[in-house]
Amino acid sequence: MRKEAFVTGSYYHIYNRGTDKRDIFADQKDVERFLLSMELFSNKIPTRSIQVILRDNSVGVGRLQKDEKLVSVVMYCLNPNHFHFLLKQEIDGGISEFMKRLQGGYTRYFNDKHKRSGVLFQGKFKSVFAEKENYFELLCAYVMWNNKMHNIPQNKLSLIRSSLSEYKNKNFYIVNEKEAEKILEMFSGFEKLSKHAQEIISILREGRNKSEISPEEFIDL
Repeated sequence: MRKEAFVTGSYYHIYNRGTDKRDIFADQKDVERFLLSMELFSNKIPTRSIQVILRDNSVGVGRLQKDEKLVSVVMYCLNPNHFHFLLKQEIDGGISEFMKRLQGGYTRYFNDKHKRSGVLFQGKFKSVFAEKENYFELLCAYVMWNNKMHNIPQNKLSLIRSSLSEYKNKNFYIVNEKEAEKILEMFSGFEKLSKHAQEIISILREGRNKSEISPEEFIDL
């Protein structure tokens, strides 16, 4: 059990990777399935099953009926072998329930599709309270541009997905629009957010200033 319960209305950095650092996405269909799961399972009561959604060609990611939320997705980045989220818990137990559904459901899908068995993710997901002094602003850069922290092979670049495109185009489907508006207001728009992110990622990649950031906060997945 976790030492501290998640606080409703608060923000958390959530992350995990594949067991033994293995890839959790083998192709773009896997990535789209994971995104669809993120959207569906963030609702308190999922209104449709993923199987029904996939049978209906007129319904895709970003077009699900909205309901009371377990969590609001603020930012995310999916890399070939791991993911990072910035989540806001909307109801008591929301983050734990969302992650149980997401990791469990996606593991069952992945194992069935790829004819494997056993765990896919490296244990329980990791979490860090995001509302620490000077941490939230750093986290916004680190999560959404997380793929820039890694030297991802050219043949796996198609497996990257990030909330970057949603913020850039102001077309929010996984990201909660109200939360995105708060972020954009905080940074006075996307251009300044992007500039801030580039500076932070550059510093972290070069290893400067790491003494001020604990391994628990910016674990290098």
